Amino acid sequence: MSASAPSFFRRASIAFRSFRRIFKDPELASSVASLMKAEPMPGAARAAAPAAAPLATAAPDAALLLLGLFQKEGRLIDFLQEDIKGFSDQEVGAAARVIHQGCNKVLQDYIEIAPVRAEPEGSRVTLPPGFDAASVRPTGNVVGDPPFSGALVHRGWRVVETRMPKVTSGHDLKILAAAEVEL
Repeated sequence: MSASAPSFFRRASIAFRSFRRIFKDPELASSVASLMKAEPMPGAARAAAPAAAPLATAAPDAALLLLGLFQKEGRLIDFLQEDIKGFSDQEVGAAARVIHQGCNKVLQDYIEIAPVRAEPEGSRVTLPPGFDAASVRPTGNVVGDPPFSGALVHRGWRVVETRMPKVTSGHDLKILAAAEVEL
């Protein structure tokens, strides 16, 4: 994954939000269809992109802790591991509501996030020369050098503060949810 590529959770968030909006907005559906047919970024735009930073290995502990919290509060892993093909859209939607509430509680309790851009989605924005390519990713027909003008498709998210719980030294973070045995 490149340095500017969104994480799995970010891509999942984009997918869920886009799914609903595509049904309501035919123009967005057309834009998404065009993007799905698009070629990789042209050479000029790729050359304008900043050089990739050296890769570093992220400590898995924070990710495992967060995943465990999403499971505890929202049963996210249970949902993702379930084969939902046999369930109706109404049943999946009802489950998604419960998962959303639990996972949202985790975000509210442990991570403060804020939009990267303050403008409302759909606003016209201009990306000046030297814009922060880590926080703003131009898409579509990216040709030439900045400034670039276009519509804000997604405001983006950034972490403002984390308040992750402390864990005891003997706690195995790889156990995301303990097996339960009723006696």
